[in-house]
Amino acid sequence: MQETLVGGEAMEKEISQAVIRRMPRYYRYLGELLDSGVERISSNDLSARMRVTASQIRQDLNNFGGFGQQGYGYNVKYLYDEIGNILGINQRHNMIVIGAGNLGQALANYVNFEKRGFVIIGLFDVNPVLKGTSVRDIKVRMMDELEAFVKEQRVDIAALTMPKGNAKEIANTLVGLGIRAIWNFAHLDLELPEDVVVENVHLSESLMQDGFLRAVRCRSIRPKHRADGLSTRRYRRP
Repeated sequence: MQETLVGGEAMEKEISQAVIRRMPRYYRYLGELLDSGVERISSNDLSARMRVTASQIRQDLNNFGGFGQQGYGYNVKYLYDEIGNILGINQRHNMIVIGAGNLGQALANYVNFEKRGFVIIGLFDVNPVLKGTSVRDIKVRMMDELEAFVKEQRVDIAALTMPKGNAKEIANTLVGLGIRAIWNFAHLDLELPEDVVVENVHLSESLMQDGFLRAVRCRSIRPKHRADGLSTRRYRRP
């Protein structure tokens, strides 16, 4: 049994990555319920909103202690706060962004990160034209300043938003400087030591999934009769 870090605390029970990936979604929906004035909700009602089964919700939450009461359901505010603790929302996570182009600047401009405890404290790039400029009061520094900056500041997470050519080398440099969480937007999958958390984000793949799902929904289905009198279904593109 491995220890799993959740919200900064070590848990002796192993939690699957699938469960961990669903927790932010629970947090978002519960936040919307709070904003709507909902004080309690059953797993069935929550499942209808989230389009997951009630049993899946109960199983996911039971990994962390349950939180619900039979016949009452879930106290929305309490569950929201507890999931926030699990996700480490109540803690500050210092971030740096490597690559101050369009995507890097978009991340720096997204103020909701700070509301969730993720504070961007540095932007880095190799383009001398960007040196000394600022994005929302975050100064853009050159890459040769990275090592000194990380040694002086506590950096918990690094986001990589540069082309893939140098991503592996830079990721290894960051790991060597003690950073143990990488949010990777470069167009390659990083393989780093087991004690480093890596989230590989491929925006084009996500968009292609949306395109595929749209194509499936737009297809018309018509029966095609077989020699045995039964029918099969054939997809026809619009």
